[in-house]
Formats: sequence, C-alpha cells, structure tokens
Amino acid sequence: MKIRCLQYFYSFVILSPMLAIKLQRVGRKHQPSYRLVVAETRSKMAAPPVEDLGSYHPKTKAAIFKKDRVSYWLGVGAQPTVTVHNLLVAQGVVSTAKLPIKMKKAVVAETPVAEAPATVTDTPAAETEAPATAVEATAEATAIETTHEETTA
Repeated sequence: MKIRCLQYFYSFVILSPMLAIKLQRVGRKHQPSYRLVVAETRSKMAAPPVEDLGSYHPKTKAAIFKKDRVSYWLGVGAQPTVTVHNLLVAQGVVSTAKLPIKMKKAVVAETPVAEAPATVTDTPAAETEAPATAVEATAEATAIETTHEETTA
C-alpha cells in the first residue's frame, strides 16, 4: 500500500505541468502586441495556452488584465515571468516590489595588441609596481621622496 501511494505521488509530480504566466506576441512586424497567457513553462509560444488573461500594447503602454483570473492563477502556483511580474505590479494586481530584469552583457571580442619593444626607463622598479595596501602606499611615497631628495642634493 505504501509503495502504491509513493508511485502515485511521484507520477503526479512528474506529470503535473509547471505553469507560467507569460507574454505571447500576436502583433505584426514592427507593431508589437502581446497577450497575457497561462501556459506550461517549457511550451513554445505557438502552442495553445491554458487560458488567456488579457493583453498588453507596449507602444501605447495600455494593459488590460483580468485581475481576478490572474490572482487565481497566482494562488494556484503559476509563476509569472519577470516582465509580467513588473507589469502586474504596475497595474496593482500584485503588491510586491518590482524585480530587476537581468540582461546579458554584450560579449566584446578582444583584439590582440602588439607589444611595444621594451625601453629602458629612469624610474626604479618600486615606482612601477602598484602597492597592495594604503599603508604600503604611504610608506613607498615617503621612501620615494627621500630617494628623490638624495639624488637632487
């Protein structure tokens, strides 16, 4: 009996889909328009959604949501995307703070720089190295001043 209950539990956990509240693009080219839908987390946006909850037009910033259905799906456990969460906060459906949107940083290809030929300089090696701490920096500054005064005298 115990094994049968565990099998039912694990089959329910594995088969139950995770739901998300997403934006589904429906606008034409260069005229974006989105539907707010409840869909499975891993589903493609071309797949039919579980329920349509409203619409959002980014050019006019007009958002029309079914607030009661959105709160129902949030209560059931559907997770909104970051953008949808911020839209729901702006509309007053959710009373939490806005979430930061994480954007990928642009990858800049480093070009190899040709090294210049080494030249002899008049500065001692102690001046070219950066000190590790502030105490070392002040100690080196006083040492450099005293050596500079000795060479000029």
